[in-house]
Amino acid sequence: MKELISIQAELKAPKNQFNAFGKYKYRSCEDILEALKPLLLKYECTLTIEDEIKEVGGIVFVESTAAIQVDKEGRTEGRAVTAQAGIDINRKGMDIAQSFGSSSSYSRKYALSGLLLIDDTKDPDSTNDHGAKKEELSPKHPKWQGAKDSLASGKVTIEQIKAVYILTADNEKLLIG
Repeated sequence: MKELISIQAELKAPKNQFNAFGKYKYRSCEDILEALKPLLLKYECTLTIEDEIKEVGGIVFVESTAAIQVDKEGRTEGRAVTAQAGIDINRKGMDIAQSFGSSSSYSRKYALSGLLLIDDTKDPDSTNDHGAKKEELSPKHPKWQGAKDSLASGKVTIEQIKAVYILTADNEKLLIG
């Protein structure tokens, strides 16, 4: 899809936001969309973003899909990328709607970043846990069996589990079992 290649090459989405607590600059989903809209118009493409709430092994998360398409001579061509973000309904200082909204924004941002080849390797947001403390997943943890079953059935990968929990090498071996 030539239009997507052109958009990826031309898109400039600078980090115009500043996190005073973490003292770093970042870009939001809205910043990406604002920079993208003129290019969508220029190349006559449409973009859709959809969220789906999922639960695997007791872990609730939002999965966002960013899809771009163009109509050419009566046929539609397109590409899509998905990304996920966990939802912590007990996050301090947020009600449930804010928790879902925050996870949706985060997931959408990373789906767009994947689709548009926005590199965030130097972005502190990619390593900042925003004060969240990961729990260690061990055989005594109440979600151990659900995670083990989901892993065994292929519903979740070990990487997805490690994104949410701390997993020692020994416990990883037990989990993969």
